[in-house]
Amino acid sequence: MNSIDIWETSPKLFCLHFNECDPKKCTALALKKFGLIKIISQIRGRLANAILLNPFARKELSLSDRPLIEKFGVIVIDCSWKNISHLGIMKQGSHRKLPSLIAANPINYGKWEKLSSVEALAAALFITEYNDIANVLLSKFNWGSEFKRLNSF
Repeated sequence: MNSIDIWETSPKLFCLHFNECDPKKCTALALKKFGLIKIISQIRGRLANAILLNPFARKELSLSDRPLIEKFGVIVIDCSWKNISHLGIMKQGSHRKLPSLIAANPINYGKWEKLSSVEALAAALFITEYNDIANVLLSKFNWGSEFKRLNSF
């Protein structure tokens, strides 16, 4: 399954990107290069109904969220978490947090809840049983299989 097939047959994946990271280390920008996600600068229109991965959400993502992801997609936020409360996005979308997971990315390896964008998206996809696309996302990074191992996906 190549990137074009995935985008046409899988849930739509988006990244609300605030350009606060090193572009050379940004997993969201790498996924964009592979044609696996679309970078967005704001949430509007149909995206207001998408699942928005937010570590401060009250509700945890579950398999019951799959219909929302299938219809509207999932959005990961790529920004400095120190600034997230000032971004004005807290009222939009169906906010969901992920369960506690261990990062495998080189910057935060072994740390709880310090996931890269690709790890957050892959986790959301595993939880909602989109395993094939989750595996494709992680396959683009040499540490992707370690994320699966650490978190028993």
